[in-house]
Amino acid sequence: MRRVPWLTQRAHAALASHLMKVRIHRGAHEIGGSCVEVMADGESILVDAGLPLDVDTCETPRLPIIDSGVLRGIVISHPHRDHYGLLPWIPEMPVLMGDAARRILQAAAPFMRQPQMVLGGPSLVDRQTTRFGPFKITPYLVDHSAYDAYALLIEADGRRLFYSGDIRTHGRKRHLVEKLIQTPPQTINTLLLEGTTLGRDDGEGLDSEDQIESKLADIFQDTAGLALIQTSAQNIDRMVSIFRACKKSKRTTVIDLYTAEILAATGNPNIPCSDWDCVALCIPQRQRVQIRDNGLIDTLKRHSRHRIYPRTISDNPGAYALIFRNLWMRDLERADCLSGACLIHSMWSGYMKGDGFAEVDAWRIAHGMPLHQVHTSGHASPSELKRIATALSPDVLVPIHSAMPDKYGEIYHHVVTQDDGRWWDV
Repeated sequence: MRRVPWLTQRAHAALASHLMKVRIHRGAHEIGGSCVEVMADGESILVDAGLPLDVDTCETPRLPIIDSGVLRGIVISHPHRDHYGLLPWIPEMPVLMGDAARRILQAAAPFMRQPQMVLGGPSLVDRQTTRFGPFKITPYLVDHSAYDAYALLIEADGRRLFYSGDIRTHGRKRHLVEKLIQTPPQTINTLLLEGTTLGRDDGEGLDSEDQIESKLADIFQDTAGLALIQTSAQNIDRMVSIFRACKKSKRTTVIDLYTAEILAATGNPNIPCSDWDCVALCIPQRQRVQIRDNGLIDTLKRHSRHRIYPRTISDNPGAYALIFRNLWMRDLERADCLSGACLIHSMWSGYMKGDGFAEVDAWRIAHGMPLHQVHTSGHASPSELKRIATALSPDVLVPIHSAMPDKYGEIYHHVVTQDDGRWWDV
């Protein structure tokens, strides 16, 4: 794989303090592309290495200026591209992340239009401390729309930095954050807290996944034909909600091979997968080409116990709910599956403003399908962020992953806003 040169910076004289130091390379004033460098005893780690939300995955992104001679590893809090997407352009080194998160990214790779990543390195395990160079890293499994997501306690030089990663309290793993709030780590010097929802007024509520499940079940029951759900297969909470809603409405959940591989990669026996009853595998034509070109025939065989074909769906469309992506459009038209169908957009409403959705929306309208928006945020509300900050009680709160750092004063009493690229003491 071709790599772009890794930028270096020789400015150690400016880092003479014996305290652990931090600089936010990206994320101090924006959502997405999070990348934080932590330094102690002349060595550094990156905490997340995210691709900005507005960068195409095949473009060479703007890389942070880092001294590659002192960088010892990269810690990835969770498997969302705006937290791991720079990895293909960073020199190979240990990557610390959760085992399930690592498997999900590896499973997704053959289906994604993105450069190759090398993901070898130590594993993050809930509340088990890993020593890495001068750093002690303790991960806290949290609730987020990405599976296997962690907040991180990082200790060095007698200082303690807590990084929230992306966090919420209304998903299926909300008890994990309640546990963190009830039994927080003590003596936090600096809290780096995400604030995605601060100042956001896009009309999207913060329903629980249980509420999302009920809304989906109602739509399924009111829809005579095929229910198409446009969602991310990597949003495992949502996949569980869809499956449970299908059970309530006596529908079979239809997944493609990409989705089957993601679900299997969780390694969780409680997550629906391709060999469960009421789950069926169906492969669109464009994915058949991917399977052939990427040598995935054996992978397909592993998931084919309940394989069906579009013509099977056309015999009784109202018996199915299909995890939908754009590549399904022509297959469903050819199979004549769309009479009485509906489209459910179960992702952030902002994605509906993009060109990809415009194509789907025109197709939907042409086939007379009603549109439903059923989603909840992967991020905590301002009131929940306040609960988290109060429980952790840091000496200083520093905003990250927010377009509204000036709003943090509403959730905590001691906030210091930092600029991208500038070192500061923990």
